[in-house]
Amino acid sequence: MVWRSYPERRSRDEAEKPFWISYADLMTALMVLFLVSMAVGLLAMTRTVSEHEQREAECKAVVSEREQREAEHRENIDRCMEVAVEAAKRHEGVKVDLQRRVIDFGDRARFAFNSSLLSPDQEAILRRFVPELLAMAEHPACKRVLKRIVVEGYTDKTGSYLANLNLSLMRSQRVICAMFKTDGAHPLTDEQKRAVRDLFLVGGFAFNLSKDTPEESRRVEMRIEFLGLDEKRDEQQSNGSGDFGKCAI
Repeated sequence: MVWRSYPERRSRDEAEKPFWISYADLMTALMVLFLVSMAVGLLAMTRTVSEHEQREAECKAVVSEREQREAEHRENIDRCMEVAVEAAKRHEGVKVDLQRRVIDFGDRARFAFNSSLLSPDQEAILRRFVPELLAMAEHPACKRVLKRIVVEGYTDKTGSYLANLNLSLMRSQRVICAMFKTDGAHPLTDEQKRAVRDLFLVGGFAFNLSKDTPEESRRVEMRIEFLGLDEKRDEQQSNGSGDFGKCAI
């Protein structure tokens, strides 16, 4: 009798076992990859949100700083105008319009019809008041925000536009000339005149903003101008010369 040996047949489970192990490994790898991707995505999202929140915080800080600067700027302007009001109270007939930020001299500096001349008494009144404005300019609040003082002459509605424009300009110049006069009462010192030269500006406005009557319209005002929030003051230095010249009008 011949015995034949046959190879032992492996069970079906043993034959399929390597396949199931590979599949399980693949699924595990995919799961790990998925989890890593999710972690990276969450990390990136968290970082993006964090950067966005940081930018928002920086923007809020900038806005808050600007709002604080604006509040301080307005406070300095209000305080400076209060100083002007206090100065006007010491001079009869001089008033301050807080809304328009102008100093109105009323009857104390009224012009005659078609004239740019001021009487000696009117010139003296202006010279007495100018040191008040120069002192105001040196007040700590004003030094931070004051830009200049514009002298504006006005006319009534009689006459042509160009004629009134020229007349109003001559009236503004006459006020400046009164400050530089060497004769008459209450003359300014050379130091005060240099301050006037640096601080004051001449302007002409014809019959704009006329008053209720022609007489009231023929007036002079000093408009107080302030720097904008981010505006820088012009630091041009005057030539320091004591020769101020003489008025030709």
